[in-house]
Amino acid sequence: MTAAIRYRIDLADAANHRYRVTLTVPAPARVQLFSLPVWIPGSYMVREFGRHLSGLRAQQGRADVVLTQLDKTTWRVDTTGRGALTLSYDAYAFDNSVRTAFLDDSRGFFNPTSLCLRVHGQEGVPHEVRLASLPSGWDVATAMPALAETRNGFVSADYDELVDHPFELGRFWRGEFEAGGVPHEFVVAGAWPSFDGERLLADAKRICAAQIHFWHGRGKPPFERYVFMLNTAEDGYGGLEHRASTALLANRRDLPRRGQAAASDGYVTLLGLISHEYFHTWNVKRLKPAEFIELDYGQENYTRLLWFFEGFTSYYDDLMLRRAGLIDSARYLKLIGRTVSGVRSTPGQKVQSVAEASFDAWVKYYRSDENTPNSTISYYTKGSLVALLLDLHLRRAGESLDALMRRLWKACPSGALTEERVLSEVAELGGAALAESLKAWVHGRDDLPLDAALAAAGIKRSEDKAPWSAALGLKLSEGPVTGVQVKSVLSGSAAAAAGVSPGDELLAIDGWRIRRFDDAQQWVAEGQPFELVLVRQQRLRTLTVKPLAAPALERTLSLAPDPQAPAAALALRRAWLGD
Repeated sequence: MTAAIRYRIDLADAANHRYRVTLTVPAPARVQLFSLPVWIPGSYMVREFGRHLSGLRAQQGRADVVLTQLDKTTWRVDTTGRGALTLSYDAYAFDNSVRTAFLDDSRGFFNPTSLCLRVHGQEGVPHEVRLASLPSGWDVATAMPALAETRNGFVSADYDELVDHPFELGRFWRGEFEAGGVPHEFVVAGAWPSFDGERLLADAKRICAAQIHFWHGRGKPPFERYVFMLNTAEDGYGGLEHRASTALLANRRDLPRRGQAAASDGYVTLLGLISHEYFHTWNVKRLKPAEFIELDYGQENYTRLLWFFEGFTSYYDDLMLRRAGLIDSARYLKLIGRTVSGVRSTPGQKVQSVAEASFDAWVKYYRSDENTPNSTISYYTKGSLVALLLDLHLRRAGESLDALMRRLWKACPSGALTEERVLSEVAELGGAALAESLKAWVHGRDDLPLDAALAAAGIKRSEDKAPWSAALGLKLSEGPVTGVQVKSVLSGSAAAAAGVSPGDELLAIDGWRIRRFDDAQQWVAEGQPFELVLVRQQRLRTLTVKPLAAPALERTLSLAPDPQAPAAALALRRAWLGD
């Protein structure tokens, strides 16, 4: 049996945000290659983790051996004789997100994709991680199995498993619960003293129990233990799924507080994030695009199926909150209405299909700029609406999206999923015409036909006026210090026609100084042109803005249960939402 690859990760230089890594290869090849991933699975952007490595040195025994860099992320060592090969290097870590690594004197976090070089040719042997120089009072949270009788030592079966286990380090709150007969652990860093940990545990347990039942009925989930790692900050949001854990980032003000009865919108958003990442345990970590069965860590891995793996997961994240009894139908429909409004008011949906957006995630979604709303559509949001539409159509045929997901889970024992398989199973459940409709929704650039499907489910819609700036096609940043800054201008809008540009600072409307753009509604007559004074590249400019008829921008959609709906629609809504 080949001896394990070993990583010693030292935290002694926490004040300077550097991990010291010592990698030991017991039996290196004569010419041994090493590389660090350029991306992390679940976050589709080349992030070049290797740029944070420095001071690489290679030794066999006490002798230095030549280490040659071949490209931005690959190194070669020509070994001499027999004996273990040791590489040592520093890894700078000061990214407080879920995707990379962070270290200071109060907290540490890392994904092994940021720290652990891959030993080419030995990816399949066990990989051990040993943590050293932990500050006094610090604890460790990870789903990676512990090394027997070794403090702060952990082992994975291979390199793929190694990089799928993040680590949370520091002084954090910790709690446990059981769901589906399996222990779950929840750790929270950075929480205020008023944080209600017991409520978070109880609510997370309901989410996990609902999802395990969804996939397995009374069976057990496909892991022996699960760990939630939540880092709370003044401002931040995100999550990244792993095979038996998830790393989460949220605003600490969104945590539940002791004595707070109602769930705030921020807390519901956090619960939706927890639900989303947990659902990925099945939908992308095990059932996955066929292109992801063997990952290439050195370059982009393309798929056109993120509308399914991210979009359908986005549909189920809030739906699972409804099924777990954490929100009612009215609140759930409010969330759907917000998504529909957002998608319909995004010009990019006329430019890209969700299949194209999936393929272009590497250069568009994760690299958003001022033109993103005009050039692409989110496979999360529009993908979730495709799932909603498909679910309602399947339910009218006596089936459901639930049934489709479980059929796909059973039909793909290797986990490899293709669009052809999805369409085939849809045809089996809902007919060939529905499969063709799904294909058109995924590859088309038109508005989804949601209105009739929602009405058939006993949902009434109403439209409200959008904020004035949004109706004019402006996305703004406003503050007492920064003033009114233009972030984006939507294609086809009144602001675009007037020549407003991203980066402009808006100063006055019809001669009146503005601090908040929408305040000008107090003196500008509805539907009338107005003069806009702005600063662009240090020069004053005056533009005339003429409001245009742009329904998708002028109105926001609200959804609510219709108590007067026909009996068939009420029955469909009950089956869908449990009302």
